[in-house]
Amino acid sequence: MTQIFEKLIYSTLYIVLFIYDVLTLPFYFFVQSPWRNLELAKRCKSKCISSDRHQVTYKSDHPIGEYHTLVLKEQADTVEKVFSLVTKVHTTKNCLGTRTILEEHEEVQSDGKIMKKYIMGDYKWRSFRDAELEAQHFGRGIRELGVIPRERVAIFAETRAEWMIAAQGLFKHSCGVATIYATLGEDGISHAINQTEVSVVITSHDLMPKIKKILDKIPMVRTVIYFEDQLHKTNIDGMGSRNVMAYKDVVEMGKRSTFANVPPTKDDLAILMYTSGSTGVPKGVLLTHNNLLTTMKGFLDFYDIFPTDILLGLLPLAHCYELLAECCSMLAGVPIGYSSPLTLIDTSPKLAKGQVGDARVLKPTVMTSVPLLLDRIAKGIRDKVDRGPFMTRILFNFAYNYKRKWYKRGYGTPIVDRIVFKKVKNIIGGNLRAVISGGAPLSSETHETIRLCLCVNTAQGYGCTETSASATLMDKYDMSTGKSGCPVTTSYLRLINWDEGNYFVSNRPNPQGEVLIGGDNIAGGYYKMPEETEAAFYEDEMARWFRTGDVGEMQSDGTIKIVDRKKDLVKLQHGEYISLGRVESILKTCKIVENICIYADSTKTYCMALVQPSERGLLDLSESMEIHQSYEALCDQKDVIKAATDLIANYGRERGLNKFEIPTKIALCKDLWTPDSGLVTAAFKIKRKEVQKKYQNVIDKLYR
Repeated sequence: MTQIFEKLIYSTLYIVLFIYDVLTLPFYFFVQSPWRNLELAKRCKSKCISSDRHQVTYKSDHPIGEYHTLVLKEQADTVEKVFSLVTKVHTTKNCLGTRTILEEHEEVQSDGKIMKKYIMGDYKWRSFRDAELEAQHFGRGIRELGVIPRERVAIFAETRAEWMIAAQGLFKHSCGVATIYATLGEDGISHAINQTEVSVVITSHDLMPKIKKILDKIPMVRTVIYFEDQLHKTNIDGMGSRNVMAYKDVVEMGKRSTFANVPPTKDDLAILMYTSGSTGVPKGVLLTHNNLLTTMKGFLDFYDIFPTDILLGLLPLAHCYELLAECCSMLAGVPIGYSSPLTLIDTSPKLAKGQVGDARVLKPTVMTSVPLLLDRIAKGIRDKVDRGPFMTRILFNFAYNYKRKWYKRGYGTPIVDRIVFKKVKNIIGGNLRAVISGGAPLSSETHETIRLCLCVNTAQGYGCTETSASATLMDKYDMSTGKSGCPVTTSYLRLINWDEGNYFVSNRPNPQGEVLIGGDNIAGGYYKMPEETEAAFYEDEMARWFRTGDVGEMQSDGTIKIVDRKKDLVKLQHGEYISLGRVESILKTCKIVENICIYADSTKTYCMALVQPSERGLLDLSESMEIHQSYEALCDQKDVIKAATDLIANYGRERGLNKFEIPTKIALCKDLWTPDSGLVTAAFKIKRKEVQKKYQNVIDKLYR
C-alpha cells in the first residue's frame, strides 16, 4: 500500500513539474544560457606542451587575473609585502574575526553526564589596519625577546586570528615560521621543535599542558608565548626556568620597541611546514615566500573570490592548504571569521542549549574543507531525510533527482532550492556559495550531495605541502565529479610511466602515469633530510619538480583524475592489483562507516577492512535486527558484524568495485580514530602503518 501511495505522489509531482517546466523553460533558457554553461564545462582546460614515450606535460591556458596582475604591478613578491599592500587598500574593512565567549556553564546531558557548554556572543573584528599594526607590534616584541632576523620560531597552536597575526609579525623580520600540528603526539611535537632548533615556541592556553609534558625533551627552548583563553587564566606553573609570556604582553612590549622591520626577500624561508606524517615521522618542508606567492597567484587566477565574500576559517593553519586559502582571502580583501568544529553549527557539542552556531552568526560565503568533513555533512543530510516523515522523504528525493537532471543540462533550479533545500543550506549560515575541498580525494557521491543540497559551487583541488598546496583546481564552470581539475596557471603537470603498475602515457583512451608537479611553487626540499629530498625533487630546463607518488589519468578536457597511489597498490596472490586508497574513498561514504582502513596481504586472495563505524549507522542497523545493545557491545556482536560486512559489500558492488576489491571480512573498531589517537593525521588521512600496528592482532585473526 505504501509503495502504491509513493508512486501516486511521485506521479503527481512529475505532472505538476512537467507543466511548470513547459511553461517556464523558454524563460530559463534565455536567462540562464544553459548552452553556454555546458560549453564552458566541456571546454579543454589545459594543453599538452611536451611529450614523448616516457612522459607528457600539461599547462593551463587560462589567462591571469586581477589579483595576479596587481601583485606583479606592485612588485609584491613576499607575503609580507602583500599584507602591507592590501592594508593600504582596505584599511578599516573587517579582516580577522573571533566570536566572543560570554560564559561557560555546566549542563546535565540525557545520559546523566555533566558537560561544560558555552554561551556565545557576536563576532569581534580586527580591521586590516588593526591586524597589520598588531603584527608590527608582535614582530617587534619578538625581537625584544632576543629573536634575530631570519631565525625560526615555532607555532604550535590551533587555528585562530592570533596565529595569522603572529606569523605576519614574524614575516616582517624575515623570521621563518615552523608550523606544528596541534594534534601531533608528544614525540612528533618534540621531534619538530628539536629538529628546527627553535628557541621560541608560540602555543595556546589549551596546548600549554602538552608543552609542560615535553619540557625535558626540548632543552633548546628558552621562551614560550601563549595565546590566552577568553575565560580562563592560563596556569604557567611548572615551566621551570623558561621565560613564559602571554601573547598580549609581547604585543605591548612591541608597542614600546624601536626595532625597525627587516623585510624578507622572495627567496627567504617563510614556512618550515611539518607534514602530518601519514607515512612515519613528520617531515619539515621548506617553503619560501616565492613558493607561497606562486600558489596565491595561481589560485586566484582560477577561482573567483570577491571582496564581498566572507571566509570561514576552520581547518588547521598548520596545514598548507588552509594557510594559503587564508592568505589568498587577505590578498582579495576578504574577511576571515574563525570557528571550531565544537561551535560551528547549532548542534555542535560545546554550545549550550538554545545557542546558535558560528556559521549562522558569521554567514560565510566561502569555506575550505577536507573530504571527511564533507562526507559527514552529506551523511548527516541523508540520515536526517531517511529518519524524517514519509512525505518529507519523498519530496526531498524527488527534488534531489529533479535538480540533478536539470543541473546536468546546464540549468539552475532556484524555486526548488528555495522551497526544498533552503533549510539544508541554512546549516552553514544560508549564504554559502562556494566550497573548495582538498587534502584527499572527494568521492563523487559526496561531491554531488554537497553541490546540490547546499546549493553551492563545490570544487575539488589537488596539491600537497611540497607543492605549497597548489597543483590543480576545478574551475567554477566544471560540472563533473571525481576529478581534480586542471593545472593552475602557475604550475605544470606531468605524467610519467610507472611500469610496475602498468600505467603508461601511451595508454588509451587517456594517458596515465605517476603525477609530477612543477613550477615556482615547489618546495626547496625536506629540512635536514638530503636523501629524501633527492628522491622526491629534481630540476630540468623547464622547472623544479616534485614526485607526488600519486597516479593520475588525464581526461580529454585537460583535467586530471587521481586513480591510484603507488604506496597504496597491493598485488594479491592471483595477480590482481588492489588500490587501498581508492577502495577506502568509495566505501567511506557508506552510512555505517565513519572511517575505514583496507588491508590486503599479497599472499592472500582477498582483502579485509578495519572499520570505525558511524554510531548512528550502527545503531540503526542493530535496531533493524532487533538487537538492543550499547555501541561498544555492538562492535563485538557477531551477527551485527556479519550484517555490516554484507551491507558494505553490497554498497561496494553497487558502486562498481570488483569482487577482489570488496573486503571479505571486517572488524568493527570501537576506538575513535582522531588525530589525538595517532591513527589519522590532522587532515584526517589514515596513518596506515599506525592503524596496522594497533590492530595487528585483529588483522591476524581475520586472515585465519
